[in-house]
Amino acid sequence: MYWQELKNKLASQCGVEASDFVYPPQAELGDLSLSLFNQAKILKLKAPELAIKLKDVLENNQDLNKDIKEVRALGPYLNIFLNEAELAKETINEIQKKSIDFGKFRMKSKRNLMIEYSNGNTHKEYHVGHLRNLFFGASLTRLLSFVGHRVIPVSYINDFGIHVAKTLWAWKNSDEFKEQREKKEQIIDKGRFLGTVYSVSSKELMANPEGKDQVSVIMKEIENRNGEYYKLWEETRRWSIDYFDKIYKNFNIHFDHIFYESEVIQEGIKLVDDLLEKKVLIKSQGAIVADLSLYGLGVLPVIRTDGTALYAAADLALADEKFKKYEIDESIYVVDVRQSLYFKQLAKIFDLAQSDYKISHLTYDFVTLKSGMMASRSGNIISYDDILSDAILRAKKEVSSRHDDWSEEKIKQTAESLAKSALSFEMLKVGREKVIVFDVEEALRFDGYTAAYLQYSGARLSSILRKSNDEIAQVDFSLLNKFKEKQILIQLQKFSESVCQAAEKRDPSLIARYLFELAQLFNDYYHSVSILKEEESLRKVRLSLITSIQIVLKNAFQLLGLDYLEEM
Repeated sequence: MYWQELKNKLASQCGVEASDFVYPPQAELGDLSLSLFNQAKILKLKAPELAIKLKDVLENNQDLNKDIKEVRALGPYLNIFLNEAELAKETINEIQKKSIDFGKFRMKSKRNLMIEYSNGNTHKEYHVGHLRNLFFGASLTRLLSFVGHRVIPVSYINDFGIHVAKTLWAWKNSDEFKEQREKKEQIIDKGRFLGTVYSVSSKELMANPEGKDQVSVIMKEIENRNGEYYKLWEETRRWSIDYFDKIYKNFNIHFDHIFYESEVIQEGIKLVDDLLEKKVLIKSQGAIVADLSLYGLGVLPVIRTDGTALYAAADLALADEKFKKYEIDESIYVVDVRQSLYFKQLAKIFDLAQSDYKISHLTYDFVTLKSGMMASRSGNIISYDDILSDAILRAKKEVSSRHDDWSEEKIKQTAESLAKSALSFEMLKVGREKVIVFDVEEALRFDGYTAAYLQYSGARLSSILRKSNDEIAQVDFSLLNKFKEKQILIQLQKFSESVCQAAEKRDPSLIARYLFELAQLFNDYYHSVSILKEEESLRKVRLSLITSIQIVLKNAFQLLGLDYLEEM
């Protein structure tokens, strides 16, 4: 890779690390910059004096003559200006040659990683808050695979919790659903409908002590896998699974395996017995708990006083199965920040059991509405179905207004791509440690830091290339000598660095920021120069630059799960 090799050469001559070279805050100050405070201190020299010495070293190095145009010693800084023609030749040739593989920064040690995400609850509605988990997990899977790790994406569905018993209680007993019970075959989207039932159950049970006792009985019946409610559980569970499958298919998201709590709960109960013998878990007031207060992690209930299992029992068995069956190096959980303590507790339990399982979790902060926090119990949510339908409708109006000559089907397909990409980008452009205040209108804007702006940039690139009939073979790279062209070339070379940083930090928002900056540079360039109307040699070399931008844009789109549109 030209860029990394160049930095290595410079670092070797200057006696520093390649990572010590940074990008100046203003492009006019140079293409690469090196602060010499630390190096000067080690060598017992003044930093400006060292800058002058290293300037002479680089200028007299024949191996770097073709790459470096000028070196400036500015006080304690060494600023390097690169040769535009060599930068253009190496960058464009490398991108054209590697194509879809450009930007892949292979990690020194490849690992077997399992990423668990989109851990939805059956019998609840999928809402916009769940989308942050879904898109983050999918993007992280692509990102870590892109840098060479073996990644196994999985999902874990909670189909056996107390929320299920509450939903079945309301479905069977609430007068509000009498008509639906009699004509359930007429319910259009049964999986989504269960979310409404759950919301009603939560409200009705608050004022119904007898109902709460009935829920406990229902829970035991389900866990014992017999009786009327168990059969009802089997039927309604399938409604939710079909609902989730439709969502995953809609966003082209694939899991190598989907685990279900109902499938691991019995092994979890056995594991609880083993951990009791090892005194990792203890009995307390009729329940079984992990007392981790000595480690500042509080107390984690595992089995209720009525003998029914809590989430932890199944999660312990699931982790055990992951490492034994899939031979992974690390199990990564993508979870809401409110679950951070819980996963620290799980990791500590395995630590106390002297297990070598490496368990880590990546937390993301809340998705809120302008009206405040979302909650399935209260019904204060924006459902996945509603937000996607609204987004498609808004996008369809925008596309129709721009293309009255397009067929209805083409408008529909484009609007769906815009809507789905908008939702994905809104959830990924923000660092996972930050709260997202979700705004439907903001998410669907066609300008600013949005998916539509990036997609429009891609469509503009494609339009230029469609209008050109040039066969791009031999080009004169020295003609790419404008300041804006050099900025674009350096930004293209930064792609692999952004990929590396995003993978190391496990943060797809760094790719989103990179994409936006590249799109801005391209659009600024597009408005400032002529491309297709130039004389042949200049037109061809600029088209080679445009083609390279398109390749990198597509590669970055793929990492974020955005659709690349040829027309908009």
